[in-house]
Amino acid sequence: MNFHSIIRCQSGLPRVLFSILGVMVWGEGAAGAEDAVAIGSRRELFVDRLLVGELKNTALKLHEPQLMPPVTQPRPNGHYATVLRAPDKFQFYYRGDKDPKVTWKNQGIEAYHDGEVTLYAESADGIHWTLPKLGLHEHPAFPEGNIVLMNEFMVNHNFTPFIDTRPGVPAAEKYKALGGLAYQPQQQAVREKRGPGGLKAYVSPDGIHWKKLRDEPVIPEEWGKYFDSQNYAFWSEAEQCYVCYFRRFIGGLRGIARTTSKDFIHWTPYVEMKANLPGEHLYTACTQPYFRAPHLYLALPTRFMEKRGAATDVLFMSTRGGEVYDRLFTQSLIRPGLSKEGWANRANYAAIGIHQTGDTELSLFLTNGRRYTLRLDGFVSVNAPLEGGEFITRPLTFDGNELTINYATSAAGQMQVEIQDAQGRPVPGFALEECDPIYGDHISRVVTWKKESDVSKLKGTVIKLRFVMSDADLFALKFE
Repeated sequence: MNFHSIIRCQSGLPRVLFSILGVMVWGEGAAGAEDAVAIGSRRELFVDRLLVGELKNTALKLHEPQLMPPVTQPRPNGHYATVLRAPDKFQFYYRGDKDPKVTWKNQGIEAYHDGEVTLYAESADGIHWTLPKLGLHEHPAFPEGNIVLMNEFMVNHNFTPFIDTRPGVPAAEKYKALGGLAYQPQQQAVREKRGPGGLKAYVSPDGIHWKKLRDEPVIPEEWGKYFDSQNYAFWSEAEQCYVCYFRRFIGGLRGIARTTSKDFIHWTPYVEMKANLPGEHLYTACTQPYFRAPHLYLALPTRFMEKRGAATDVLFMSTRGGEVYDRLFTQSLIRPGLSKEGWANRANYAAIGIHQTGDTELSLFLTNGRRYTLRLDGFVSVNAPLEGGEFITRPLTFDGNELTINYATSAAGQMQVEIQDAQGRPVPGFALEECDPIYGDHISRVVTWKKESDVSKLKGTVIKLRFVMSDADLFALKFE
């Protein structure tokens, strides 16, 4: 199988498969062009082992997001939240209850789901939020008037929108959303009264005024069992189709399934994703294209600890499509934390939405108004200790004129880069000793050899990159 095989929506084409723990097996022998990873001018992060060849006294490191002060009041809250980035604002969608005392346990699912609404907030910077009075739906429990959807039975439980980036999408359907549940066996009387469950599709020109795309569910209820999570879809430029990751029981465990569509109405038969560790419940998929490298889908699923008071962790995984997540790390990305609130029932969920909120930072949004930050591209790095180490990529081809890197060193640390041919020999003019030493902390730094940066003569040829590092982190690389 060619390692750079393209994953497409149609079945039967080659797929790149990663193991759950991110381990790959390769044959012996020098790499030719057919074995090289064709990265073009894409930005590549080290969230999987696509580019990882040799690690010599270096290791892949998962970085810990930093908890920031809570977003300002009025604070958007609620489970299954979604944060979108429109050209002129951030948009926050979250669930509200007309009467929080009405639960499915004490009043039944019909009263409970009738009492749910979808609420909306806006922000210019992702930190300071307002609740606009929209005047679309009125209810005394929400005097701010920020309801965008009401009286849509079961849909408001997990209404999850996205901005459709498909070229040529009609303006009236620029925003799309899925929402809905499947009935449990004991709820058939309600089903007969209210109609079948499943995921229903909605469209909007602005993310505020929504209408149902059609009355029937676009994803049938028997696929979900029970869809009671956040089921997110998006347009994939890499795969040229809509992709949806949704909740499904797999082998008695809460897990994740995937389906694709060309028109957002007709969906391919689902596949069950290989993601769970033995005995592990993954309550949400939270899988989305990374905005700086949209061919990479980053996932922030919830690990559900049913026997520990339903406490939850936020994990980190990635995928490039197909049926398998790459799980380089099994530890949590975000723990419940010091407060009792974080250890409450299902209290630690990540919202859909990883967004830039500063010149060098991205933000993750969680329940209860929490916000965490990382540097841009800063989920995983190739890390070297002070005594030094090396990282050599798999054979690759590129399209660009300069090599840029996202990196950080200590005051004492540094790195140098060598370009090698497919057999691991230094390319004249790009040897290690010719690389100008790199130290500091930059989101995008051009690598130079004897003050020269032009690598265009190597475009299309098979190369390897050798990084010699000390007390340093390499987060991403890109040929500009």
